[in-house]
Amino acid sequence: MSKMKLKKPNKEVWKLYSASLYNRLERRMCKKILLLIIVIILLPMFFFVYSASFKEKIESGTLSIYFMDEKVGYEEYTWQSDELGYILTVKGRMTKPVAMEIEHLTIRLDESFIPAKFVFKGSVNGVIQEVSSSIIEGYVENRILVAGQEQKSSVNVKRNAFLLPNPIFSPYMVLTKKFRCTLKEKVDLSAYIIPQLETPFTLEPKEDDFCFLIMQINGTQINIETDGNGNLKSLHIPFQNLRVIQDNI
Repeated sequence: MSKMKLKKPNKEVWKLYSASLYNRLERRMCKKILLLIIVIILLPMFFFVYSASFKEKIESGTLSIYFMDEKVGYEEYTWQSDELGYILTVKGRMTKPVAMEIEHLTIRLDESFIPAKFVFKGSVNGVIQEVSSSIIEGYVENRILVAGQEQKSSVNVKRNAFLLPNPIFSPYMVLTKKFRCTLKEKVDLSAYIIPQLETPFTLEPKEDDFCFLIMQINGTQINIETDGNGNLKSLHIPFQNLRVIQDNI
């Protein structure tokens, strides 16, 4: 049997083959470069839009405090959203029924309104106090400085406990921001009267007004008015003759 001999392709065939291969490689390379350029252009735009959306979510206002129908103080607050959740900052003063100066108060919350950090600096009845608390999954570490004396403590509370330092009213805004006018029935909740103790409370809407919330805590009723945006419009503690009203709403 005779062997079949393979002919060597001529120069023209090799030239056409090489040109075709080069064109294919060139097209692939152009596609990759184009895709890379698109990614480089769009990525900074995405981060700019993402960060800018949070910078605009800042609210501020003033709460006026009345005791026995006499204005006795105020609290200026700022509520801010960011990529981690929410930040409430407060400053103000009150003369009755407790003399208090709030030089600075901060509560850091995650997106589910779970507290992560608490900072207070000011005075109560003339005594300078500082409180710094970190909270991780309900485990609280407190650093307390009173009249120059430092104390440290730790405690476990419910992970979703609301931080309600006494006697400061702006932190009740965390309740109104969380529930707004959506609560339909009574719920059992927990408050950490930071840095003293944790106590249970109930919250329920008024029968004919879902924006009117009734809080029962340690035998005391607190009436809270909010709106669809979660603003703390007013807070009333009848037993203590205390009323808090937000200005300009």
